[in-house]
Amino acid sequence: KKSLPPGVEAPRITFRQATFIEASIGNLKGKLMAASVIVAAVLLLFLGNWRITLISLTAIPASLLVTVLVFHLMGLSINTMTLGGLAIAIGELVDDAVVGLENTQRRLRLHAQAARAGTAPQPGLLDVIAAATMEVRSGILVATLIIVLVFVPLFALPGIEGRLFTPLGIAYLASILASLLVSITLSPVLAWYLLPKAAGWGAAGSGLAGATVQPHAGSHQAHTDSRPLAWLKRLYARLLTRVLARPGAMLTGATVAALAAAASVPFFATTFLPPFNEGAALIGLRLSPGVTLAESARVARLAEMAVRAVPEVEHVGRRSGRAELDEHAEGVHVSELDLQLKRLGRPLDAVYADIRERIKDLPVAVNIGQPISHRIDHMLTGVRAQMAIRIFGDDLDTLRAEAERLRAALAAVPGIADLEIEKQVLSPQIKVRVDYAKAQAYGLSPAVLTQELQALVEGLRMGQIIDGSRRFALVLRLPDAERGIEGLSNLLIETPTGRVPLSRIATIEDGDGPNQISRDNGKRRIVLSANAQGRALSAVVLDAQKVLDTFKPPEGYYVSFEGQFQAQRDATRLIALLSLASLALVTLTLYSRYQSWRLALLILVNVPLALIGSVAALWLSNQPLSVASLIGFITLAGIAARNGILKVSHYINLCRFEGEHFGDAMIVRGSLERLAPVLMTALAAALALAPLLLDAEAPGAEILYPVAVVIFGGLITSTLLDSFITPALFRLTGEKPLRHLLAQQQGEIF
Repeated sequence: KKSLPPGVEAPRITFRQATFIEASIGNLKGKLMAASVIVAAVLLLFLGNWRITLISLTAIPASLLVTVLVFHLMGLSINTMTLGGLAIAIGELVDDAVVGLENTQRRLRLHAQAARAGTAPQPGLLDVIAAATMEVRSGILVATLIIVLVFVPLFALPGIEGRLFTPLGIAYLASILASLLVSITLSPVLAWYLLPKAAGWGAAGSGLAGATVQPHAGSHQAHTDSRPLAWLKRLYARLLTRVLARPGAMLTGATVAALAAAASVPFFATTFLPPFNEGAALIGLRLSPGVTLAESARVARLAEMAVRAVPEVEHVGRRSGRAELDEHAEGVHVSELDLQLKRLGRPLDAVYADIRERIKDLPVAVNIGQPISHRIDHMLTGVRAQMAIRIFGDDLDTLRAEAERLRAALAAVPGIADLEIEKQVLSPQIKVRVDYAKAQAYGLSPAVLTQELQALVEGLRMGQIIDGSRRFALVLRLPDAERGIEGLSNLLIETPTGRVPLSRIATIEDGDGPNQISRDNGKRRIVLSANAQGRALSAVVLDAQKVLDTFKPPEGYYVSFEGQFQAQRDATRLIALLSLASLALVTLTLYSRYQSWRLALLILVNVPLALIGSVAALWLSNQPLSVASLIGFITLAGIAARNGILKVSHYINLCRFEGEHFGDAMIVRGSLERLAPVLMTALAAALALAPLLLDAEAPGAEILYPVAVVIFGGLITSTLLDSFITPALFRLTGEKPLRHLLAQQQGEIF
């Protein structure tokens, strides 16, 4: 609160807002449970083995418990954003465990079959589990490191967006790192207990970990798959063989789709944060300053009666004015209606439009929003509206005239609503102009005279009266009848030469003056505020900017345009710059691992492939591009790169340890052996987002819905296209870097 600019209202939590927050947390907890059930069903369907499913699912509670400990150490609470991070990550918590366990089961079956056939001695159980875990550990570590690197932009966000999304990023990364720890510690131990019998393993050996995995040609067909997975592998093998024979059409189509998706991004409507669904609305009603409390209450009552007729309105509360000790004091000319809304199917914009139509004939300036959203707007611009236009200058009359001229021009912009000029009007005043020469002739200092007049007219606190538990200030001032022009003219002023009427040393006359003078950075200003209705905020802002470009204020006066759109623009620019730095770090990490720019870029091809689905999902769901959507893109980039790493690493390991040679047969085998873990992890991550997707308007889910939409759509296209694009590109460009890598780093597991 102390760090807020002067005049900016600090956030306050009302009972209704606290209820909204509590409902949001409870709703997200339910979505976490539903997502866990979905992940379990996906694993059981594809693995067809309850043991591997059970071991994989232990990663979820174990990772969540570790994450809660991290929250405790970092002083974080269980809130909407931390739960949101867990809700997004829940489907990925089993990824590392599934990859390791699937490879372990495959190795156990291969060695068991070889031992029964007498083609190779059966090694120790610990040797096989350790070697199978080590075979995929390196790829999992690099994939997790890349996820951490792509999240760097999130932690550099300043302002409100940083405060909102940093806890989400901490929760997401803490749970992902915890799942990595579980996959290389707890999961292999549970595999030692539960998997040998399921894999047909005989008497368990007791050899030490570190045995080399023996080659087994055609091992992708050696262990038993569930029926859905076996059918998918047969279909995938046929399609992949055709693509490898003629990769041109697939690569061209994917390139065109990625370019089209990137080209369509600038045409999205933009907003700072997704629209909240607080279940409440706040209507601000402003009359001209100086109106009596009775008149203000009468008009507010008429507005209350009109609003009650809106079908979605369940309850209305009303207040006029705010006390002097309030964090944002207001005169009695300002009234506010607190509305509790219920769901009836109409969009929130339609409800707002209905409210505006019902109270449009009242002599008030109207501003409609939501309690928390209003406070975010106020912290961004100092105005409770989505757009704030400030006119700066020295003369107040000129400021008011220019504001009215600009208001008339902006009123023609389609979609603009609640257009209001700050209530800076002339109020009746009694002006006392001291004649300094006459005052000095009576031996009276003008400063002393001004202090006495201020004390007599405004009142001077003399003490306090105590009546039981009540306290009253004792104030000395002139009676109301003596505070007019006649009374002040006859007011006797004490001077060294005796008492004289005030009219002898000052001129007293009727006049008027501004009810308030507002300044920003020492400059006088007046503010126009507005909201958007029926059109995207970015479209309204674009048209309003065109009006401002043609608006020419007098010399010495200038205009500034602020609001949510400015915060969104600044956040987007910062995220883009930091993402480039993050992309450079990811590329260097991949190069240091594979010693080849070709292989590094081949893996990063998954990112534009994911962009295709993300953009399509945003268009289909009619979502604007917001900071939340950008967070979804960041999250998706790390997930998409993981699949490419696991696939390329397996190609290299097949050639290094299992006697395979570069060619179509090796690529088909490697792709088939990685189909199950890649498909399962992608499906688990995508379907775990279903609770967020299916109930987008639930409290707490609205800010996570764009994140879920982006990740869900991107996972679909990146998983499907990666299954063909990565093998095809590796077939076209991977032979030379593969030979170089095999020659340079003998014995290293990828």
